[in-house]
Amino acid sequence: MKVHNTLGNGFQEVIYQRCLAIELDKAGLSFVRELAHPIYYEGIEVGSRRADFVVEEKVIVELKAVINLEDVHLAQAKNYVVAYDKPIGLLINFGAKSLQFKKIYNSKYQ
Repeated sequence: MKVHNTLGNGFQEVIYQRCLAIELDKAGLSFVRELAHPIYYEGIEVGSRRADFVVEEKVIVELKAVINLEDVHLAQAKNYVVAYDKPIGLLINFGAKSLQFKKIYNSKYQ
């Protein structure tokens, strides 16, 4: 929330990503930015995706800077949580006037 309160909306996603990295570091949380993960189809690697953050090796954090979150953004975040095999994810949108966020669960861990 501090990043959104300080910058407001209207910047590119990468700016929010850099600021959030500063805040996570200040909070003493371990994280990896832009962690690549292979995507498989029937056992064959077909590409890779990069989650914006993996925090404390447990939480996928996906950032957006769009006017409003849509179902496609939620689906993407859900796919990351499952593909990276993490119990929980957080989708954060800095592009709206008010900060938007959604918590995502991996049903494998419930």
